[in-house]
Amino acid sequence: MSTTANTSRSVLVVGSVAFDRIKTPLADSGKILGGSATYGAIASSYFAPTRLVGVVGNDFGPAEINRLRRHDIDLAGLQMDRSGDTFFWSGVYGEHFASRTTLETRLNVFANFSPALPEEYRTSPFALLGNIQPQLQAQVLDQLAPGAFTVADTMNLWLDLARPQLLELLPRVDLFILNDEEAHQLTGHGNVYVAGPKLIQLGPKIVIIKKGAHGAVLFHPEGLFALPAYPVTQVQDPTGAGDSFAGALIGALAAAGDTGFATLRRALAYATVTASLTVEALGVDRLETAGRALIDQRFTELVRMTRID
Repeated sequence: MSTTANTSRSVLVVGSVAFDRIKTPLADSGKILGGSATYGAIASSYFAPTRLVGVVGNDFGPAEINRLRRHDIDLAGLQMDRSGDTFFWSGVYGEHFASRTTLETRLNVFANFSPALPEEYRTSPFALLGNIQPQLQAQVLDQLAPGAFTVADTMNLWLDLARPQLLELLPRVDLFILNDEEAHQLTGHGNVYVAGPKLIQLGPKIVIIKKGAHGAVLFHPEGLFALPAYPVTQVQDPTGAGDSFAGALIGALAAAGDTGFATLRRALAYATVTASLTVEALGVDRLETAGRALIDQRFTELVRMTRID
C-alpha cells in the first residue's frame, strides 16, 4: 500500500452495469440505468480519470453509452455481448425505506462475465472491485500490476453464497467496505467497534463499516475515525448509495495521490456527501447531474457540522 503520490492517478472500476426497476413508497422508476460499476464510475469521475470494466447486452444502446461518456469515463473495458440482454434487477422498498425486497433478478449476459482488463488498465494505480462475486474480484487482482491500491465492496448475498471465496480475497485487498449488517454477519458481532478489528484480522489493511443514515466508521492502523452521514431531508431511492460511496472514496484518494490516514478521512467525507446526493432521486439521475461544485459545497458543510474548535 503506497502513501506517496502516483504519476498516474486513474481509477479502475469493475462491477455490474445493469438496468433496474425500482419501486418505492413514492414512485415506480420503470426501466432505468443501474449497476455497481455505473454508480461507482460516475462518482469516481468527479475526482479522477476513471476506467470501467463490465459487460452489457444487446439492449444497451447509444443513449446509455453517452450517459457514461458525458463523464469522460473510459469505456475500453466495457464488453458488448450481443448474445442476450443486460443484467436486470427489480426491487421494492418498504415504508420509510426500512426494508428492500428483490422482485426479480435476471443475470442475462452477466452470467458469463469474465473481467478482462485491457493492457493499459493493468497498471491502474487505484482499483475499485465493485459489488460482484468474490471470484470475479479475485480475477481482477490477478491481472493488476503490483502496487495498486485496491478497494473491495461486498454485500450479504456473497456472504451467503461465496463466504470462503470472500475470505480468500480479503488478505489481498488494501481496503474493505461493507455495511454494519454485513459486518455482523461476517464476524458475529453487532457492535461495529468490535467488528471492525475482527475484520482487520481477516486480512485487509483498512476497513470501513457503513451505518446508512448514521454515517460510517474507518478502522485504520493509525487510528479510528467516525463520521455522521450528511443530513438528507427527502430520500427518494437508496439504490446505489453504497456504490457511489465507494466510487467517490477511491476517486478522492486518486485525486490526492495518497492513501494515508489523513487523506482517507477526507475521502470518507467526500464519499459520504456523494452518497447523500445519490439517494435524492431515482437511479443515477441525481448523482449524474449533481456536479463537483455541489459535492464540494456539501463537503464543506459536513466539515463545518462535525468540527469541534
